[in-house]
Amino acid sequence: MNAQLNELLRLITNLIRTGVISEVDPDSWLCRVKVGELETNWINWLTFRAGKTRSWWCPSVGEQVVLLSLGGNLDTAFALPAIYSNQFSPPSNSLTAEAIEYDDGALFSYDPATGQLQVTGIKSLLVEASVSATYKTPQFHIEAEQTRINSDVVINGAVTQGGGAMSSNGVVVDKHQHSAVKSGGDLSGGPV
Repeated sequence: MNAQLNELLRLITNLIRTGVISEVDPDSWLCRVKVGELETNWINWLTFRAGKTRSWWCPSVGEQVVLLSLGGNLDTAFALPAIYSNQFSPPSNSLTAEAIEYDDGALFSYDPATGQLQVTGIKSLLVEASVSATYKTPQFHIEAEQTRINSDVVINGAVTQGGGAMSSNGVVVDKHQHSAVKSGGDLSGGPV
């Protein structure tokens, strides 16, 4: 009777445990988890969506997770992300913000208390739309050393340019001169 009771107690204890990711196989979508001295076989980690809409976020080696073991057997366990640890602390301590910090220091956060969406620490940004992209805002600011538009441009409204030369097909608009200038109703020559 004691052996059966001990086995039942072991299975109940193994239903829910915490552990640390020890290995990841991204091609098979599997991981191994260390629980004290024990290490699981290759098991699945849970994700947000895995149907017509799918999400992917591979766990990190060293990440602390919860193991849910069906029937108390670690061979049938799933790794549920995730629990903060001293090695991997939260990216924010805000009561209202949602924040994601990446290994390279990039941060994506939104705080409904301030209404600010913030993306910092990234090296490049690509937004690719097959039909259109629309920005609706009272003010739109771009701060860059160089801005390049590789298409036709239509501007509906006044344009103010300042702080530097404006060139059109190699002619600096505010500094160019015209050849063959005559007074009266004649037209001048093209810009030089």
